[in-house]
Amino acid sequence: MTVLVLASASPARLATLRAAGVEPLVIVSGVDETQVADVPPIELALQLAELKCAAVAGRHEVPEGALVLGCDSVLELDGAAHGKPGDPGEARERWRTMRGRSGVLHTGHALREVLREGDRVAAATASTVVHFADLSDDEIDAYVATGEPLAVAGAFTVDGLGGPFVERIEGDHHGVVGLSLPLLRELLGEVGVTIPSLWDRA
Repeated sequence: MTVLVLASASPARLATLRAAGVEPLVIVSGVDETQVADVPPIELALQLAELKCAAVAGRHEVPEGALVLGCDSVLELDGAAHGKPGDPGEARERWRTMRGRSGVLHTGHALREVLREGDRVAAATASTVVHFADLSDDEIDAYVATGEPLAVAGAFTVDGLGGPFVERIEGDHHGVVGLSLPLLRELLGEVGVTIPSLWDRA
C-alpha cells in the first residue's frame, strides 16, 4: 500500500484524512511561514504548502515511493491574508472585522511523490467563500477565551466551537477544515494514484 505522509501538525487535517479512510504518517515540516511575504493570499497559501511539502519530502524517514502532502490555509479579507492570530487581542479585533461579512479561505495543497529518479509534483489551491454571522461583542469575547481561534488560520473553525458562527459557505467544506478531499483526489490522479488505493483496510 502506498504511504501518504501528511506534512502538517493540524489535528483537523489528520481527522479529515482518517474519516476518508486514509491513515497517514504525520511528519511536521517546521517551515518558517514568515519567509514568504508580499504575495497575494491565494499565492501565499500555495507557496507555503509547497515549502512544507518539499521540506518533509527531503527527510530521511520518508520512504521511496511515498506521497507527501503539504497544506496551508489563509483567510483573505479585504485583499489581505490572515493566518493564525498572534494573541487574543488580535483574534478579538479580527472577529470584530469579520462579523457579518464574508471572506475567502484559501487552502494550498502540494503533493509530491518521492522517487529516486526525480519527484513528481502536483499542486493547486481550493478556495471557499465563508459567510460569518454578526456576532455580539460578548460572543466574540467568549469564543476568543476558549483559545480555539488562536490555533487556526482565519481565527475560526467550521468543525469546532466556531461552527455556529459560520452561517454558510460556498465551495468545499473540507477545504475550510484545511484539506479538500476532492482536490486531493485530483492531485493524486495527476501522479497516477487513486483514493481507494490509500484506504486503510487493516
